[in-house]
Amino acid sequence: MNGCFLKFYVAEKRRHHHRLAYEWLLEEAKTLGLHGGSAFRALAGYWRHERLHEEQFFELAENLPVEVGFAVTPEETDRFLAHIAAQDLNLFYLRVPVDFGFTDGAVP
Repeated sequence: MNGCFLKFYVAEKRRHHHRLAYEWLLEEAKTLGLHGGSAFRALAGYWRHERLHEEQFFELAENLPVEVGFAVTPEETDRFLAHIAAQDLNLFYLRVPVDFGFTDGAVP
């Protein structure tokens, strides 16, 4: 199936409506009927105007980037991005064309 890989990058400790932003994204996606999503914590990263953040043995509380991704249809992507914009939440995202499916041939 042709679709999009929609990926957001958020700071690990960033909050929206009193919830962690990556948790909010996953919960909102589920509410909107998207079929799955994942969040991954980075080992290191930086934002436009900030210093490099990286996990160190004695410094585990650092505010690292979290990558939140979804394999979705173009229509789901448009709907989700519009929903996020309506929530007054400004996030950096990637929208990449992908082909996805299951190895047994089942339709997603």
